[in-house]
Order: sequence, then structure tokens, then C-alpha cells
Amino acid sequence: MTVGPPRDPAQWLALGLALAVVVLARPLLVPSARPRLHAALGALAAAALSAGYVVFYLRGGPRIIDASSYFLEARALSEGLFSFPLPSPESSILGRFLVYSEHPEGPRAAVLFPPGYPAVLALGFLARAPLAVGPVLAAAIALTTFDLGAQLARSLRLPATPSLAQLALLFSMTCAALRYHTADTMSHGLAALCSSAALALLWRAADASSPRRAAGLAAAAGFAAGWLFATRPVSAVALAAVVAFLLFSDDKARASAPRLVAAMAVGALPGLALFFAHQHAATGAWGASAQRLYYATSDGPPDCFRYGFGAGVGCLGEHGAFVREHFPHGYGFVAAALTTLRRLRAHLVDPLNLEPLVLLVPAGAFLARSSARGRALGLLVVAQILAYVPFYFDGNYPAGGARFFCDALPVEHVLAAAFVVAFAARRRAPERWAAGAVALTLAGFAVRAGFDHAALRDRDGGGPYFEPESLARAGVTRGLVFLDDDHGFNTAFDPVPAGGIDVVRYHGDALDRLAWEARGRPPAFHYRLDIPPGGRLAVVVEPLVFPARRPGAPFVIEGESLWPAVAQESAWALPEWAAGTCASADRWLAVHRADAGAPASIALVLPSRGLAGRSIAARLALRGGIHGEVEIAGQRVSFAAPEGASLACLDLPPVAVPDPVEGPLHLILRVDPGGSGAVALDALRVLGGEND
Repeated sequence: MTVGPPRDPAQWLALGLALAVVVLARPLLVPSARPRLHAALGALAAAALSAGYVVFYLRGGPRIIDASSYFLEARALSEGLFSFPLPSPESSILGRFLVYSEHPEGPRAAVLFPPGYPAVLALGFLARAPLAVGPVLAAAIALTTFDLGAQLARSLRLPATPSLAQLALLFSMTCAALRYHTADTMSHGLAALCSSAALALLWRAADASSPRRAAGLAAAAGFAAGWLFATRPVSAVALAAVVAFLLFSDDKARASAPRLVAAMAVGALPGLALFFAHQHAATGAWGASAQRLYYATSDGPPDCFRYGFGAGVGCLGEHGAFVREHFPHGYGFVAAALTTLRRLRAHLVDPLNLEPLVLLVPAGAFLARSSARGRALGLLVVAQILAYVPFYFDGNYPAGGARFFCDALPVEHVLAAAFVVAFAARRRAPERWAAGAVALTLAGFAVRAGFDHAALRDRDGGGPYFEPESLARAGVTRGLVFLDDDHGFNTAFDPVPAGGIDVVRYHGDALDRLAWEARGRPPAFHYRLDIPPGGRLAVVVEPLVFPARRPGAPFVIEGESLWPAVAQESAWALPEWAAGTCASADRWLAVHRADAGAPASIALVLPSRGLAGRSIAARLALRGGIHGEVEIAGQRVSFAAPEGASLACLDLPPVAVPDPVEGPLHLILRVDPGGSGAVALDALRVLGGEND
């Protein structure tokens, strides 16, 4: 945590705005004669601040792997694709956060995240302005926050001045965490909108004067709740608990609960249908989870990614350092409590930019306890916290804060505003007291929260890992572009490439040549990032030349290039560094067994188009008496390592691949029960073939 005087222009601007808010206290906080216009102006200001965040802090593109993956998923949805065909070689596309599935028409891939937010972001792609979606969400959140505040003020019968709705709107506008979540391509901004809109609409449905209007508003509330489920299902569980509480505790809602529930159920159908359609497209099966399938095939131990407690919870590939540090022996009560406390600590700064100011939220919840609707808002915050207790990874990072709790930010702003209004109304010049609270949030950004957002801005070289402008500056208008990393690939890849540029992953082995040949040997370029320690990243776009190769010349595919696996049983495979061993390129694909007493296997997809008619010899690294077999194209070759701790590298006999290959081509590595050693796939040596 960094605290100190402002260092960058945004922090100084926030400090200047803090003074301006105090000066403009009355026009900002005296109840407006035109509340809709006031709310609309506030919404436009929130949108402008989020747009500024895109430019100043994100520097024009997604900044974390989750954001770039949402970006790819939205691009695919804008092209009408829940999942997309995988051209050969499949491993030139597959990678982090992409789910592999096989269909009668061939293998396909999909992004693992729920589709609610990508479907909204896809509208931005259709409008050719995907990064404008976040600011639009910011405006919508500001409006729902204003409406929730106005309704709560009536429910609590608070003094008219200062205006609770207008104060909550100011808290929403000045919340730096919301500015981030409505700028980067992350799902929490939409989740916050859906959650707050569902409550605001349900309240209005309960108050409606006619059954038809009540049904329409309840259906809209159901739509928001259903879309929340399609965006963040766990957050929808928290909202469902609050909706149930309202229907049984609020007098007006209870009187018409059956009609409201029926209308909400109908309204929720589009979101539910979207979610299950995406999961089916991503997994090939109804009712299966894309996220669980991804982690089941790309990580371990088996069933490591689950909502619950016990041994084996926590994936050692994606979250290995975190799991080993915090709960190496299983995710139990103590581990869950500590994970929740870490989230709460990170969340202290999220609502109002300065940790001490978060006390306004529970104070507001205590004040609002006299009203069923006020109690519902407090319950939502608690339910949001509790809903994520069974999930092991804390998910915190600078600027994003405790992102699993950020879905409740609009409600927290309303609760904080309620307490400030009740406190200020008892004093002279109450608008100035309320304005002082807003000024403190702005000052909090200047001296505290702003440093977190600067850390996000400057991380990983201080810029997006892919910028189309870099290709334009290098004069690349057509051809095949190879990218080194998952962040850049997921931002750049288009399942339906347009404009003459196609994108694949760079592996540095024969997969690159196979990808180039499969696409007709177009001009090829390597998009390379140079990130000096503590410095700004520099992009180098250079021609990639594949030298002529004599027909039948052998070539090598590295084992780690074939990650992720497409199936795993009682084992998991992860790329690992192995410098100082027999590993080629100092890396291999290590296979870890969940139980040495049980058979284990992994399956990898091979490029059938490039390997048809050739022979493949697998090279393994073995230790400690382990034994098993490698199967390629239905042909099996056994392997065994002598007992002992020493590492043995073994070149297996080659097996022939038929031409043509029927269906996907797999390499299956099976390990027999027994032995305490380890096995890794170092590389594949490919021989023969006359079509080079």
C-alpha cells in the first residue's frame, strides 16, 4: 500500500476536483428541480471519466489475461460464434483460457468465461468501438445508482437535502475501482449494473400502480438477474438470496410475490439460454461447465477448480504459487477465512478510494435497517462476500481491487450516501458536509488509490501486449503474424480473419513452419515484445523467414508446445523449465500423477495435416522406475525407466502416421500404476514425408 503526495496528472486533477466539489456543494447536492437531467449529466460525466481511464491508465487496450480473453470471446460472438473451428496445427491457436472440444465437423475452441459480458462487448465490436462499451456501462451504473438512492431515501424517509440520490451518484462517479471496471474489458462492471438494476426494477415493480406495469418492470428485473447469471453465476446466487428476502420481507413485494416471481422468471430466460448455449458450444455437452473442462484438461490436480472445500482444491498451474503459499494441504475453513480476509482488506479502498471511508458503508447499512429495502441492500453486500467464500482464489490485483466484491459497489455507494445524508442533515449547511465526503473520496484517490491505478498502468511494460498500430507502422498489411504470449494473442486473434492478416502463436519449433505451410506460405512476421526491467515495452515487428527444407528432412516439435492437453485422467501436464538436463530448449511437458497406485494418462492433439504420412518418434525424460506407453494413431510403444533417482532420457521407436488421417490426431501418454518416479514429454522427432 502506497500513500503520499500526488505524482501524476490524474491524482493532481482529483485533488483540484475535491476543492471544486466543496465550492459547488449546493448545485451538486440540493435536490434538483430536474432530477432526470441531473442524473443524465452525472452519467455522462461517469462515462467520460471511464473513457479517460482507457486512454490514460490502460493506454488503449486490455491489460490483464482475463480482459484479453473476454476481448477474444466478444470478437467471436460478434461474428456469430460461441466456439470457432481450429485450423491445423491446433496448438498454434490453443493456449491459456481456451477450451478444446471435438465435434463431428472437427475440433473447435472457445473462451472459458461465461458469455453475458462478451455478448454485450460484442455490440462494441459490431460498432467498431469495443472499448466504448465500458464507458456506456459506467453511465448506466450511474443511473441505476441514482435511482436506487432515490428509492431508498423515500423508503427511509430521510431529509430531502442533501439529496441521497445525487450524493450516491457522486460517489459512483468518483469511485476509481468502478472507473477501472468500466474501462478494461472485464465483466464486473456489467455485473454491478445487472445487480443494482435488478433491485431498482424490482422495487419499482412492487410499487407499480397497475398489474401490467408491475409485470413489465418485474420482467425487466428478471432480465437483469438472468444476464447477471450469464455474466457471473456466483454473483447471481448472492442476488437471488436478496430477491428472496425482499419478496418475503417487503410488504408491497410480498403482496404480489407470485406475479413478480413469474414475471422475473420469464425475463430471466434470455440470460439463462445464452449461458447454457455457450457452455454447450464450448464443451460439446449440455450441462457441462466450460471453466471446469478447461482446468480439467490444462491444470491439476484433478478436480482442482471447484466451488467448495477439501483436499486438492486449487490449481497448481494457473494459481500454483498462491495455492502453495496459502493452503498447501487443502482448502478448509481456516484457508477460506484467510482468503476472505485478504479480499476484504483489498476491498477497503474500492468503494470510496480511501480505506477509512469504507466505514460509511456498514454505518449506512445499520442506519437503513429500519426498512426492508434498506436491509436488502446491506444483505446484498454480505451475500456477495459469502457467495465467494467457497472459491479458493482471492482474485485481487492493483486497481481491480477485490474484484469479486466489486459487483456490489453501486449498493455500497447508496448505503454510504444514506449515512452521510442522515449525518449531514442534522448540521448547518448540510450540503457542504455531504460535499466534504465526496471531496474526501477525491483526495483519497490523490493520495492513496491513485498509486494502485498507476501500478496497473505501469505493469508488464506499461502497455497492451498487442496494438494493431504497431503492425501498421511496420507496414504489415497482409500475411501471418506470430505472437509470443497469451495476452497479445487473445487480443489479436480473430477467428474470422479480415483485412489479410492472420494471427498464430509463436513456439520457436516446427509448429511455426507447419502453421505457415497450412496457410499457403504467406509473408510471415514475428510480433515481439522487448520489456526491460522497470521500463516501457517496445514492440519489434520483424520478418520471419522459414528456410528451404529438403523433402523428408526431420524436424522437431517441442513437448511443451503441445500444452494444453485435450484430456487428462489421474494426471496433469504442465510446461516446466528443465535447464541443465537432457531437455531440448531447456523445457519439457512434465506429467504429474495424482496417485502413483492408479493408471494415469494425458492426451495431446497433434497437427494431423502436417504429420500425415510421416513417422513420429517421442523423446521422454524418465526417472524412478516409471513405465507405461505412448500411443499415436492407434500404435503403441512401451517405455520403462530403471529404478533410482537419476534422470534418463529415452528416444522411443518411431511410429507411422497414416495418410490421410481420419479425425483428430492424438498422442496419448499412459503411465502404469506403481513406481515413484516422473515422466516428461521432451519433444517429438518427425521423420519422412515427401510433400515439403
